[in-house]
Amino acid sequence: MTFLDTGGLNNGEIQLVLEKTVDAAPAKNWLPAYHFAICDLSGTRMGLCDLRIGHNESVYYGGNIGYRVEESYRGHHYAGKACLLLFGLARRHGMEYLIITCDPDNWPSRRTCEWLGGELLEIAELPEDNDMRREDGETKKCIYCFDLMRES
Repeated sequence: MTFLDTGGLNNGEIQLVLEKTVDAAPAKNWLPAYHFAICDLSGTRMGLCDLRIGHNESVYYGGNIGYRVEESYRGHHYAGKACLLLFGLARRHGMEYLIITCDPDNWPSRRTCEWLGGELLEIAELPEDNDMRREDGETKKCIYCFDLMRES
């Protein structure tokens, strides 16, 4: 896979600043990924997000997109706005849908997924061999699907 130019990922309020790209690691079941800082237009770092390109079982449970907004910047839909920018990058890679997951009790993240128009596919039990289960003790994930082909 070829990583694309990510300059210009902004919506007039926030910008995504590329921090690194990571090649696929098939032995670990990892897909190629972009990692960004979520910043305001002056460059103040407000959070992080990443986009994993492609689909596999790991991404079904872990998501194509991950995000975290620093506590002092929460409540402004910055995670959702960052996701919308990542949706455009995913479309440029030919992706037709994305998965975002969160813990069932993470209500702010669930609201972000709903704000973005995601479809809750299921609240899934993590497989016994899943890294999040083995390393972090997590047992369930809300699995949201986002149709990138739908007109927005």
